[in-house]
Amino acid sequence: MQRGATEVVLGVENGKYPHGNSVVVRGADRSVIIDPSLSLWEMEPPQVDQVLLTHVHEDHVAGLARYLDTPVAAHERDVAHLASIDALLAMYGLPDEATDEFRTSLVDDFHFVGRPDATAFTDDEVFDLGGNTVTAIPTPGHTAGHTAFLIEPDGVLVIGDIDLTGFGPYYADAVSSLVQFEESMARIREIEAAWYVTFHHKAVIEGHGPFVEALDRFASAIDRRDVAMLEYLSEPHTVADMVAHRFLYRPHVELPWADSAEERTTRQHLERLVERGRVTDLGSDRYVAAS
Repeated sequence: MQRGATEVVLGVENGKYPHGNSVVVRGADRSVIIDPSLSLWEMEPPQVDQVLLTHVHEDHVAGLARYLDTPVAAHERDVAHLASIDALLAMYGLPDEATDEFRTSLVDDFHFVGRPDATAFTDDEVFDLGGNTVTAIPTPGHTAGHTAFLIEPDGVLVIGDIDLTGFGPYYADAVSSLVQFEESMARIREIEAAWYVTFHHKAVIEGHGPFVEALDRFASAIDRRDVAMLEYLSEPHTVADMVAHRFLYRPHVELPWADSAEERTTRQHLERLVERGRVTDLGSDRYVAAS
């Protein structure tokens, strides 16, 4: 899919995880690829002068090993996690047994190779490609350095893992933040573009109106999780009870990181619900909905 100097390289099944949709921008002077995905192992990878990352996660760097001699840049709050496999694993904050399993998957399934040579960009940094610019829009929450990229004059906004899926926002890693994720969604909601490109599933949404509708549906998952927790807390429960009950994943989903993701998600919601007076902290990690 092409718009001006911007090409969306569709991943397998429109970028269904573990695949994703990469974006190539070719200016008069140089070119970049944003988020080289696992799907690039299924094709001849585009030749570019630089790799830019919306953030450092396994699926967004799965094609990076195809660019070993190409400079790569990530946001200053994420870039250190690209240096080695241990640095990447630290982002997730997994228990030991899950860390060991995921370590193997990072190499075998995602072709991870550390890039200690990666450079850092900052909020609002502009990459001038010659006739086209790529501007880094800070959108933390999914990770501390998650970034959207506005490509001009093509009017394309690459939004990474603000991916507009039915699953909703994911803010369950050690470096994630529910509060920042909501702030980031509010920020990009105001950006008018011709195309909005997600890394997973949706790929391209055309026009600001359809994008805002999709973004609002995506964001509503946060409210649904609040409501579900409040209903469950009509009687006192511990955080361990809530993790077992599941508010992020469906009960049948078995993933090595599911419990740790559930706990981080639950604790962030509880903190906010307590602050708003909707939940009472009973101590000993027990909570109940306020009467």
